[in-house]
Amino acid sequence: MAAGSGLLLLRAVGFAVLLLPVVPRGPPSVAERRCFCQVTGHLDDCTCDVETIDAFNNYKLFPRLNELLESDYFRYYKVNLKKPCPFWNDNSHCGIRDCAVKPCPSYSEEASNLAEECEEAKRLGAVDGSLSKETQQAVLRWSRHDDSSDSFCEADDISSPDAEYVDLLLNPERYTGYKGPDAWKIWNSIYEENCFKPQNVKRPLASGRGHMFYKWLQGVCVEKRAFYRLVSGLHASINIHLSARYLLQDTWSEKKWGPNVTEFQQRFDEVITRGEGPRRLKNLYFLYLIELRALSKVLPFFERPAFQLYTGNKSHDAEMKNLLLEILHLAKSFPLHFDENSFFAGNKKEAAKLKEEFRLHFKNISKIMDCVGCFKCRLWGKLQTQGLGTALKILFSESLIEKIPESGPSYGFQLTRQEIVALFNAFGRISTSVRELENFRNILQNMR
Repeated sequence: MAAGSGLLLLRAVGFAVLLLPVVPRGPPSVAERRCFCQVTGHLDDCTCDVETIDAFNNYKLFPRLNELLESDYFRYYKVNLKKPCPFWNDNSHCGIRDCAVKPCPSYSEEASNLAEECEEAKRLGAVDGSLSKETQQAVLRWSRHDDSSDSFCEADDISSPDAEYVDLLLNPERYTGYKGPDAWKIWNSIYEENCFKPQNVKRPLASGRGHMFYKWLQGVCVEKRAFYRLVSGLHASINIHLSARYLLQDTWSEKKWGPNVTEFQQRFDEVITRGEGPRRLKNLYFLYLIELRALSKVLPFFERPAFQLYTGNKSHDAEMKNLLLEILHLAKSFPLHFDENSFFAGNKKEAAKLKEEFRLHFKNISKIMDCVGCFKCRLWGKLQTQGLGTALKILFSESLIEKIPESGPSYGFQLTRQEIVALFNAFGRISTSVRELENFRNILQNMR
């Protein structure tokens, strides 16, 4: 399959969970220390520290970003959820929108459990595609303000009749019941075939194979190491979302969503994950710094008077642009930015080759998103992949951004509306993850 041809990328993208083995946990006070004691201080390959990010994100940036993402411009994302998987035949029971559960081949307990899981994934993973008539008419006008450009992602053809606008606020990223062999296949394809990793070097998971893996990781160039850490950080972020918005109660009268501490610990507790949990969380912070750096770099593109967050409501559009610029200036003011100048800084010929590999690996991962069986997971996987791809595009286009004229069109560097919506919503997911970590930390402390 193409996914195995060596052009594949990111290990993370916002959608399904890879469940770790359930291991009995110790007393909450011990578990709390285990989850967070190693997630402090200096971050590898960076000059920043975790505490600085926490304070900056949770009390300065997160509230403003949340307000921006609730606006009409950023809440509607056009996506094609009907594209077939390009790498393998999708035999998922719940791979079709609003699918009916297939009859069980037998009345065995195993078949019955499979049917129940499929029903749960279908119900919780269904995408709410309802838009008002006014919104449908408005989004048709938005396309006139969209431009095309080169991309790190295999973006959907938004002119396709199968592409539809989805209200992200009606389809929050949370637990969907999507797990097991299908989810494993997605993650395995991303990790094993997209992270520059030789087949004989196995990723750690919870099997105690970490020594060989991290010896290999430390021996590769900073770009390939960063690539793996971006994927790992994205995966960690997704698992935090699913743990923070877990289905706690499902009755005829109400559904209750909230933090599930046990789920969180299964993914990030140092003992249960055999040391992997703290590494995953540090990679989340690394991803945060990369996307934050991209926001600080792209400020000149959005500062131009000609640029507008067009929805047709002039006063509201102007208000949202001011908020957007406030967020970008805030991002630029962050004192300990990641220095991307260390990327592709060697021999020009080799650097250009490596950059192209980097781009192709990432682009291929965006194709893997069309193999995700849960539609809500597929939606957020596509969006977050495109968002991170857009961040990388920005970081690799600094010279073009610097040449953008203050007035008139920007011919050298462009962002489509799709890329803009994906960029800020993807960073919103990472920002939310950092904020949720503080919530889990407080919950665990209060359980003492």
